[in-house]
Parts: sequence; C-alpha cells; structure tokens
Amino acid sequence: MACVERCRCCVDGRRHSSILYNILRSEERAASPPGPRRGRASRGCPCGSRRRVALRNPQVACKAASAVLVKTLRFVQNVPCFQELPLEEQLLLVRSCWAPLLVLGLAQDRVHFETVESAEPSMLQRILTTRRQGEQPQPPAPRPGRQHHGGGGSHLLSAAEIQAIKGFLAKCWSLDISTKEYAYLKGTVLFNPDLPGLQCTQYIEGLQREAQQALNEHVRLIHRDDEARFGKLTVVLSLLRSINANVIAELFFRPIIGSVNMDDMLLEMLCAKL
Repeated sequence: MACVERCRCCVDGRRHSSILYNILRSEERAASPPGPRRGRASRGCPCGSRRRVALRNPQVACKAASAVLVKTLRFVQNVPCFQELPLEEQLLLVRSCWAPLLVLGLAQDRVHFETVESAEPSMLQRILTTRRQGEQPQPPAPRPGRQHHGGGGSHLLSAAEIQAIKGFLAKCWSLDISTKEYAYLKGTVLFNPDLPGLQCTQYIEGLQREAQQALNEHVRLIHRDDEARFGKLTVVLSLLRSINANVIAELFFRPIIGSVNMDDMLLEMLCAKL
C-alpha cells in the first residue's frame, strides 16, 4: 500500500487507475478481458523492484571482515594521541567511526565479497497469491537483515546498500591509495570533533587538522604530477558518509555475534590487548 499511496509511477493520471485498485476490482469485470496497458504502467513500477541480497560465502566474508576489525582497533590503540584521551572519549570516537574505518580497512586489504540476490515476493505477488487462495492479504514481513537473529545465518539487505559499499571499495582501488594515505585518512575519520558528548573537542579538532595536513603534504611530495589527487582523496572521505554502520554490522557481524550488541563487543575489544 505504501508504494501505491506515495509513488506516482503506479498511477496513469486517472482516478482509481492504480494497479492495486484494478486488481481489487477484478471480480467485478472478470468477464471483460483486460485492455492493453499504456503509459508508465506498461513499464512497471521501479519502486517494486526492491531487490534483496545476501553474502554468497558468509563464512569467508565474515571471517575476513572480523580480521580487518581486529587490525582496525589495533591501529586505533597504537595511536599515541588516542591513548591520551579519557576512556569515555575513546569509546565515543570508536562507536561513531568503527564502520568507516572498517570499510577503509577492507579497501586497504583488498577484501572482495560476492552477494547473491534473494527472490523476496513483492506486495503485488502477495496480493495475487492470497486472492487465489481466498485469504486476506498479509502485511509485508519485517525487513530482513534488520533483526537480531542468532548466529550462523546469512542476512538480507537491499542491493542499493551493498552497492554503496562496493562502489566505495572500487573507488579506493581505482586510486591505488598507499599505506600512508590510508593511515592519514583513518586519522581524519577517527578524530571527529563534531560528535555530541565529547569534552576534548579542541584537542580532537587539532588532531584531525594535523591528519589532514599530513595527508596534503604527503600527496604534494609523492604525487607532484597529480594536483587533483588530494581532492580525489577528499571525495573518498565524503563517500564514507553514505556507508551505514548498521548495514556493515548486519552484513559482516550479525551472523557471527547474533544478538550481542555491537557497542558492547567494541568496548570489550577496545579494552583488550589485541
């Protein structure tokens, strides 16, 4: 119903002309053959193609992501300026940036993962099926991949969410980012002074500025013939904003940790000697 109510591509401009309305009235005009479909309706509703995907090899991909997470937290712990912050500040920073840091780590280690599409029935298919069986149409099930199930499963997420991750990795690989550039990018992401609840904002802002300056100086020294490289790396940082931490957690870690809270696991790992 949400698609019919909000999406104009399901309507051809006339009152009561939606696909769903015609289906519900089908018994009244069963004797008449349906006329040819015209206009946008003939192309189908693009919002009805919300494809769901899951990891093709979840055991391999989750293991690789877990190894990158350990390396990421080890990198964070080895930054002296980070260790000088109070534990509460450290935890706030890690909670906010663990996902973009992880994706940078996946790019640096060139971790590839494949997904497989899942044939999830659309609302239209549910209506047609239930009407044939004489049942009442059931409301859509909760979105897969957003529930905290037990470990071992392969969780479904939207193809668009996964494509954002793959697109980011491809962008990093096309730039052939060096180890030092990755380190400066991670420092810029780690030291985010805009987080609510931080007390050492000026100190953290200074650290972020230092990381950005170090990246700029390194690029000027190593890539003298590519004046646009620093701007390209800045674009990489902006692309990280489209990465959803919940999607990363569901895709790579929910099959392993089950209902365990991701923040609790990060705190445990942060306080441990990795």
